[in-house]
Amino acid sequence: MLQDLTPDEYRAGKRAAVQHALMQAGVNAEVLAPIIVPPQSRRRAVFKVKSLAEGLHIGFHAARSHTVIDMHQCEVLTPGLFALVGKLRVALEKLMGVGEAAELHVTQTETGFDAGFRWKRKLTPALTGELSRALLGLGIARLTLNEEIVFETAVPRVSLGGAPMILPPHVFLQSTVEGEKALQDHVLKIVGKAKPVADLFSGVGTFALPLAARTKVHAVEQDGPALAALAEAAKMVGFKPVTTEKRDLFKLPLTPAELKGYGAVVLDPPRAGAEAQARQLAKSAVPIIAYVSCDAATFARDAAIMVQGGYRLGPVTPIDQFLWSSHIELVAAFVRDKG
Repeated sequence: MLQDLTPDEYRAGKRAAVQHALMQAGVNAEVLAPIIVPPQSRRRAVFKVKSLAEGLHIGFHAARSHTVIDMHQCEVLTPGLFALVGKLRVALEKLMGVGEAAELHVTQTETGFDAGFRWKRKLTPALTGELSRALLGLGIARLTLNEEIVFETAVPRVSLGGAPMILPPHVFLQSTVEGEKALQDHVLKIVGKAKPVADLFSGVGTFALPLAARTKVHAVEQDGPALAALAEAAKMVGFKPVTTEKRDLFKLPLTPAELKGYGAVVLDPPRAGAEAQARQLAKSAVPIIAYVSCDAATFARDAAIMVQGGYRLGPVTPIDQFLWSSHIELVAAFVRDKG
């Protein structure tokens, strides 16, 4: 358990994980001391729910097991999200038969919890009524079941770059407000005064919206609802134009010809990394790339590709949003030297 480590040992371990991944890929780079988010700051989680003879368990799977550990203490989740778990345990116990299991995705937003069930049951008028009676009044702004809306008492909303963002169901959002801010600050510093900017794997605009306060942004993402939410938020007065493009960058990365003219590229792929896009960037003339990664190994693989293509990798900053786990996030700059 990483919780058993001293703070210094913990920080050293997170930094060493990034160093080891880079070394394995043959990449030389300075790895800075990690930025660690505070305890009780995680605003989203995927809970496992299982009804047993002794009662309903809600929490997470035990390591290398399908056993659901009933959670009665947590130093990772926000106090509000943790308190919701206790309320859900009581509310759902009467709805689920012994042996039934479900998965519940919850994000804490500025207007309440956005909750989404993955459950074998189909939404019927009767089940809609049962869920509404059981869960209304728990601070849940929107409840969905297998993509269908059960009820919505408020629009789930967060702020990104000063713009109000209405979240689509099940959309990706950074795990903590503190981690999100650290990543945004680093990306803005890397991009600097470069313009215009292409934001690849943009999601709902974690980076596109703060950047739009400075420059035109072209956001590329394959999640249609996320792009639509980004486009709506970007209408905020004072922002530079933000264009959007729905595209699978794993299968159809932007080519050097398409990247021509961009002063900087922001890259924020999922855990699988962005190998296909990295190969195209390595052939491009883009001066600056800000790469945000949630997996050190795939980042190191992509970094090796871009360094071989002539980019210089600057210091790598680990940002730990996954407290006491083996996971680590990071951000780094790639610069193509003039000459």
